Amino acid sequence: MEDYPVMRGKTTIDPKVLIDIVKLTALSVDGVSRMAVGPHSIESLIKGNYSDGVNLEVESDTVYVDLYLVLNKDVDLYETSRKVQNKVARSITDMVGMDIGYINIHIEDIDYQND
Repeated sequence: MEDYPVMRGKTTIDPKVLIDIVKLTALSVDGVSRMAVGPHSIESLIKGNYSDGVNLEVESDTVYVDLYLVLNKDVDLYETSRKVQNKVARSITDMVGMDIGYINIHIEDIDYQND
């Protein structure tokens, strides 16, 4: 194992990277059909913390997420929501080492077309 000198500096992560992690993780959960539009404001669009059903805020290295989802028919809404929360929290923590403030799930619709 190589020893590396201690480097000074900082790492920054664009909110769009966090949004991509959240979105891809949520879509990977069985029972999630797609992202819903969800509410957003001009401010959130300008700040770059909203995209395709993910509204994200970062304060003091803590991530706060609102997810707007369309779930497949015949799934347990509560259980699917919990799986999404757990998977998203783990992805953010493991990939970027940030804390989770909350992950709110908003079920906007049920997909009856998807069989």
